Amino acid sequence: MASTSRTRTGRGRGRGRGSGSSSLPPPPSTLPLIIEEFFIVVYEDPLVKKELPKKFADYLDGKEPAKVYLRAADCGPRLWTVEVLFDGQDRMYLDKGWEKFAIAHGVDFGCFVHFKYEGDDVLTVKVFDGTMCRRYYYSDDEIDDDVKPCIHPL
Repeated sequence: MASTSRTRTGRGRGRGRGSGSSSLPPPPSTLPLIIEEFFIVVYEDPLVKKELPKKFADYLDGKEPAKVYLRAADCGPRLWTVEVLFDGQDRMYLDKGWEKFAIAHGVDFGCFVHFKYEGDDVLTVKVFDGTMCRRYYYSDDEIDDDVKPCIHPL
């Protein structure tokens, strides 16, 4: 067997494109903090106030809303008004109005509730059950004042 030799030209893998200035993004600590999506896991009574992540509360620092508007993803244009409670220790809770939303959308023990902040105090919500499958709903327009659940039947 004949042996082959390779000569290197200085352009090996992972070495970049020469010795010019780096075009790498700034380190994460210098980027602005943008919290657009987060989730909570329902470990206790699904109908009582729900604490939102501290990072999201910190993100809203200085512009804490008195209420937010929840919109179920793919469930029509209805916005559910939910009062927000700040406890003075940088914790934020969904309070009055959460119970009706939770009942109407089948939030129960073990559910994962995904939130996406849309700006203007609007949060789009998706509910995943304990099997990690997303729950789908009928249109919120079908819900009357009695707040009947709008979960698709299995």
